[in-house]
Amino acid sequence: MRRIRVIPMLLLKNDGLYKTLKFKEPKYVGDPINTFKILNEKEADELLLLDIIASCENKRPNFDKIAEIASEAFVPMGYGGGVKTVDDVKKLLNSGVEKVVINTAAVENPNLITEAASVFGSQSIVVSIDVKKNILGKYNVYIGGGRRKTNLNLIDWASKVEKCGAGEILINSIDRDGTFSGYDIKLLKSVSSAVTIPVVACGGAATIDDFVHAVNQGGVSAVAAGSMFVFQRSRDAILISFPSEQEMISKFYNNI
Repeated sequence: MRRIRVIPMLLLKNDGLYKTLKFKEPKYVGDPINTFKILNEKEADELLLLDIIASCENKRPNFDKIAEIASEAFVPMGYGGGVKTVDDVKKLLNSGVEKVVINTAAVENPNLITEAASVFGSQSIVVSIDVKKNILGKYNVYIGGGRRKTNLNLIDWASKVEKCGAGEILINSIDRDGTFSGYDIKLLKSVSSAVTIPVVACGGAATIDDFVHAVNQGGVSAVAAGSMFVFQRSRDAILISFPSEQEMISKFYNNI
């Protein structure tokens, strides 16, 4: 039985947690501390916290708030948003975060990946790649919380990220975000087949079957989801949840 990491991805805006639809329409879903406590009790494999306004508003990470949240995380926690320097990475790791996620700054300064990985180890550095299709079906890479389109070739950028020393890639489909329409398998497969480091899928998960497809067909090493773990039904009632160990074994681990 293979153990594939399943990671709740939580979005931070100011002091609250929100969930978006295609990176827009942020909806308040709760308090970070309480949410982390619930997911700890439900034994999530990891937790991922991304500040959705830090980069686009040119803000630095709120280190005090992150340390407070991390104190409630009894599983490995990753954080991303507003990270610009090696010193930022150091402060985050010292605050209790195990992995630091870099997106916009990685594009603007790829040397940051190399410098941070050389100091703290590749296992601590995750590069997030936000992707959206154009009208021709081509994948475009976006930064700044999905607001700024780049001229990067997706596969070339993923390969460069690996060469620069990143330990993982978080691939996030803007088109699928919050839609409950399943992962973009073509996107996942194109990235996972181009690199040797772990690829984490995000964007569109609705059921455990989507996890199975992401691993078996998309070739990813881990799966992340947001709406699936915070909404009872599609964007209706808020309910923080995580599949039981029995569900994961019967529906996921035994099928990959």
